[in-house]
Parts: sequence; structure tokens; C-alpha cells
Amino acid sequence: MEKYVCTPCGYIYDPAVGDPDNGVAPGTAFADLPDDWCCPECGAEKEYFEPQS
Repeated sequence: MEKYVCTPCGYIYDPAVGDPDNGVAPGTAFADLPDDWCCPECGAEKEYFEPQS
């Protein structure tokens, strides 16, 4: 699964890790995150994330 980078702050969402502090289990693909999920570092919405190159 592909990692995604928050363009405003550089946070990397890693599907292998998920976001357990915000209820996202490890193994959750970026596309499967809830629509209201946002960056745990800066609060940016999903639309501000890009695939990591």
C-alpha cells in the first residue's frame, strides 16, 4: 500500500501503521480513510495529501 504525504506539513500517512491515536487501524489504505479524517499533525483535510514519490 502506498504512503501519502501531507503537503502543508510533511506528515506521512503509512497504511502499515494507520493512525491509531485517531481510530484508524493498521492496514487501512489511504482511500479507505473516513472522509472527515484529517492530518494528525496540522489538521489538513485529505485533499491536501499526495502519494509519496
